[in-house]
Amino acid sequence: MPPKIYSRLWIAAAVILISAATGAALMRSRDPGILETGHFSRRATTATVTRQDFLRTVRLSGTVEAVESTTIAAPRLSGPNSNSLVITKLIKPGTPIKKGDLIVEFDRQTQIATALDRRAELNDLDQQIKKKDAAERAARVKDDGEILLAESSLSRARLETIKNELVPKIQAEKNDLAVEQAQATLNQLKSTYALKRKAAEADLQILKIRRDRAENAMRQAESNAERMAVIAPIDGMAVLRTVWKSNNMAEVQEGEEVRAGVPVVDVVNPRSMRVRARVSQSDINELSVGQSVKVGLDAYPELHFDGRIGQISPLGVVSTLSPKARIFVVLIDVNGSHPNLMPDLTASLDVTLSRVPDALVVPRDAVATSGKRAYVKVQRGTSYEDRDVTVGAASALDIVITSGVDAGTVVARNIAPPAESSTSEAAPGASASASSPGQPSQQ
Repeated sequence: MPPKIYSRLWIAAAVILISAATGAALMRSRDPGILETGHFSRRATTATVTRQDFLRTVRLSGTVEAVESTTIAAPRLSGPNSNSLVITKLIKPGTPIKKGDLIVEFDRQTQIATALDRRAELNDLDQQIKKKDAAERAARVKDDGEILLAESSLSRARLETIKNELVPKIQAEKNDLAVEQAQATLNQLKSTYALKRKAAEADLQILKIRRDRAENAMRQAESNAERMAVIAPIDGMAVLRTVWKSNNMAEVQEGEEVRAGVPVVDVVNPRSMRVRARVSQSDINELSVGQSVKVGLDAYPELHFDGRIGQISPLGVVSTLSPKARIFVVLIDVNGSHPNLMPDLTASLDVTLSRVPDALVVPRDAVATSGKRAYVKVQRGTSYEDRDVTVGAASALDIVITSGVDAGTVVARNIAPPAESSTSEAAPGASASASSPGQPSQQ
């Protein structure tokens, strides 16, 4: 291509660029929405200074729970029994209940059958003990008679020895042998008498032990059968627990088997609820018992409740995110009740830390600082002018202006350059925000 054509193309491109830059400059000079901040130019958004009650809050999250509640679990049975129980009756979730109402009932047929078997065994052992006792009494009478007979034989043999001087010598020896034999028989009967009594007593004691075991087993089975029906210990409302089944969590149902000790139903008093929140150590110093709280339910955004901080744990626990951080438990008492205010729901909490009534409030990004100077950019027609202001309390979103502007004044937002906004400084006189990192709240 000839050099003249190259030069003409470069000249045309330069003219186009100059025209575009000139047009953009003219548009910015005529457009009040373009805001110059340092070396940057961007379209400004505005905010109006309003007079309202300023609240400095901190946003927390927690879980709803009942102040008065109890858990109904599958009973732990006494004795050697199966580890699973079959639910035969189960109250429907959300049912209002009174103290003493039946909550859940388990199959008791096994326990009843065991109790009947143990009762039959107990009766049989009682009869065996009576029979053994009667046989022992008869044996004792027989042994007593044999001992008396042996004593009589011994006395008779001794009388025969009196004649030894008058009878032949061989007869005298027979009489002496008869005395020795009668004495030996008597000694043997007396020694075996005690052994027979001990053996009979041992046999009888074995039967009594077996009877006691059968009686204990019968009582355990009867007690287990009675524990198959669980009644409500308090007034409230039934909430079914979820258990792991078929690879997911689901509520228990009638006809299912559950292991002993597994929670089945919660009985909660819906008239008294609270929220359990976990607070980081960076925010706990801002909280105190009695502070007002706005409670919102994540599942029901239209529902809001008033509450107050009731308890703050004095000791913290190690955070799961960092071993150097500590977490404190805070209990918030909820005022009022609602059918949807149920345990285990997640709740958002806005704790009021401070309140400034009838204050001039603007968004925090509408105030810029330069050293100890705080200023805003007030809209004047198609341009903005700087105006020094005095600021007061501040939150993560808003800030209070004590002097410098009036209510209804329109000011620019995002007036700090990007470099300054990334290292935002606290406004002079503004108190530090107590909002949780990443979860500020302003009501």
